[in-house]
Amino acid sequence: MQWKNKEKGSVALLIEGARRVGKSWIVEEFAKNEYRSYILVNFAHISNAMKMVFDEYLNDLDSFFLFLQNVAGIKLYERESMIVFDEIQNYPLARQAIKHLVADGRYDYIETGSLVSINENINNILLPSEERTISMYPMDFEEFLWALDDELTMPFVKRCFDKHLPLGPMHSKVITLFRQYLIVGGMPQAVLKYVETKNFQDVDVIKRDIINLYRRSISKYASNYKEKVKSIFDQIPGELQKHEKRFRLSAIEKTARYRTYESSFYWLQDAQITNMCYRVTEPQVGMRLKRDEQIFKCYMLDTGLLISHSFDEKVIQGEELYQKLLLDKIEMNSGMLIENVVAQMFVASGHKLYFYSCASRDSTDDRMEIDFLVEKPSLTNAHNICPIEVKSGKNYTFSSLNKFISKFGKQLATPYIVHTKDYKEENGIVFLPIYMVPLL
Repeated sequence: MQWKNKEKGSVALLIEGARRVGKSWIVEEFAKNEYRSYILVNFAHISNAMKMVFDEYLNDLDSFFLFLQNVAGIKLYERESMIVFDEIQNYPLARQAIKHLVADGRYDYIETGSLVSINENINNILLPSEERTISMYPMDFEEFLWALDDELTMPFVKRCFDKHLPLGPMHSKVITLFRQYLIVGGMPQAVLKYVETKNFQDVDVIKRDIINLYRRSISKYASNYKEKVKSIFDQIPGELQKHEKRFRLSAIEKTARYRTYESSFYWLQDAQITNMCYRVTEPQVGMRLKRDEQIFKCYMLDTGLLISHSFDEKVIQGEELYQKLLLDKIEMNSGMLIENVVAQMFVASGHKLYFYSCASRDSTDDRMEIDFLVEKPSLTNAHNICPIEVKSGKNYTFSSLNKFISKFGKQLATPYIVHTKDYKEENGIVFLPIYMVPLL
């Protein structure tokens, strides 16, 4: 709405995200509600007649709009209609034409796509500067609650967060709802199935369909390194289940080198199937300048998908596994899921993912690891970085956080421990219930 009302057709909007996050659906709903008419061109399933319109007439816009309306059977109205280019990655020349279409000024344009920045989809075209990009992510916890017809819980949680108050008796209710979200995830099809059936097995079938779709996308689009991409994709749960959660290439191949697999990690990141978290050598403003690209963690875009990706289908067929997850009684490293969902929530909130680690052999005071580092929204001369430790168990220590505060105190803002208990503040540390992470 901000884009429509402020830009008034002077720039196109590109909505990109992983497959099945709901890009096409939400754009068409927007078009139905906000425009007198719209034409949606789906380049994944384009008719021969429509393809001819684009192949033959993009250089003659009067003819292009005339044929477009007739082939689509929809009348366009100047400054009252929108044209949607869906799955734009399948027809890069239409993306290149955005420059001239926007300059023409008759209509508004929205593009949607997955894999839009993959090299194969932008080779030999001039990317338009008249294009604003928005990333769309899986549904967050608040959106999941909306799907359950709950519009009261998150405003209450936000009020407690703003006033630095525990939830008290409400905490157990909210953490149970959050565990449902953790299991179902945020892919709209999975959430819809859960709303309809309240059955985790039915949801699991949907999530496995999406995972298989991602495998097919890798086979189709990852060109010369699809086997490497598949190997990384399959190894993600195993690497996250380890204590340090760093991705070790030796898990794929003993002699593997980062240079050999670098393009494969970038492919998964560009496809938004993974969220990459890079190690930094020091907590400071502009952490990108301090990041070590060869030491990283590789999270899944959606924790619900991670659960289905982690367990064999036969293991998950009974509801027993999901009940254990719901009650936090699963015999596995549940920290894998908690840390993944925290990463997922940070990314959806617009944060880049960084962590700090030092494996000093000389000093135990320097030996530490901090799960996430987040910059304050408004920067000052000092105290800009929030260190965040994620704890999944009921009993835990936080010696790394204390050592980190002792070493880098002048550079740090509020330190947080994210856990599954209620809100409290103690010795300058905020103990934050996990459902408050999107509010940071």
